Amino acid sequence: MAPPVGQQRQSRTTATHAGEQAVQERAGEGGPGWGSPMFGPEIPLGFFPFLRAQRMVIIGAPDDNGAMWSTILTGPPGFTRPADDRTIVVDARPAPGDPLRDAFEEERDIGVLALQPQTRRRIRANGRARRQDNHLLMRTEQVLGNCPKYLQTRVITSTDDSRLPGAPLISSELDAGQRRWIADADTFFIASRSPEHGADSSHRGGRPGFVSVTGPRTLRWPDYAGNQFYMTLGNLHDDPACGLLFVDWENGHTLQLTGRASIDWDPGKAAAYPGALRVVEFTVDAVVQIDHVSPLRWDLQEYSRVNPPVRRD
Repeated sequence: MAPPVGQQRQSRTTATHAGEQAVQERAGEGGPGWGSPMFGPEIPLGFFPFLRAQRMVIIGAPDDNGAMWSTILTGPPGFTRPADDRTIVVDARPAPGDPLRDAFEEERDIGVLALQPQTRRRIRANGRARRQDNHLLMRTEQVLGNCPKYLQTRVITSTDDSRLPGAPLISSELDAGQRRWIADADTFFIASRSPEHGADSSHRGGRPGFVSVTGPRTLRWPDYAGNQFYMTLGNLHDDPACGLLFVDWENGHTLQLTGRASIDWDPGKAAAYPGALRVVEFTVDAVVQIDHVSPLRWDLQEYSRVNPPVRRD
């Protein structure tokens, strides 16, 4: 009989994350014992109503080849819910053609980001998951809330269930329209993973233009001041493989990239981006665009007041 989801790797919740501590030391922040392992595996009772209220979650996971991907899952309120203080159930699967569509036939690492743009609140849960019947069953290993920095305020204006997801457009580089999409974005999501500590799903935000498209297979973005835990950068220190997700909020389309990222610590490079502490460089290995993935239609209300200005080339 297979062990309960996540049972065989529970020890990761208390193990020191060397990647996070290495980045903290390089940044001159943190101290002994810092790093995300300080967050426990239990879902605080106060998080239960928030999780049940969600209409979307962002997940990050590796495919069978080890490539990292980020994708969106949506449903009515209650489609994501805690079953107990270590279990999250998600009644949704990635869209047909999504690189993670069938990934959870076998248990694997997962990072879940429950993000509510209306209230600028977010919760992160990392652990292990597999598909069971028609839902995703996750055993949590790390759960934490995040501050609202760099989150844009958006509200749902309508729900359009009339259109099924389109056929995936797959390539090894970005076309002109996709490059414009990224250059105009104020938000993206990043999936990363440490072999010793599992997967994570996180958010990046800024003014439109904060992500620079430097070529058909290369991107660059500033790394702004955050919570100093460096969960994403710590994972990238251990393993540069990561996945990016850009959402067309008005039409429900998704643009998924998988590739490799590196941290550029050169102060001169960071100085070119207002508010940046570092710069992250990303190289694309594969691109997947799927139209009409999400039925949710969002309207931008306000940019985060702490978004730095963007560089003008």
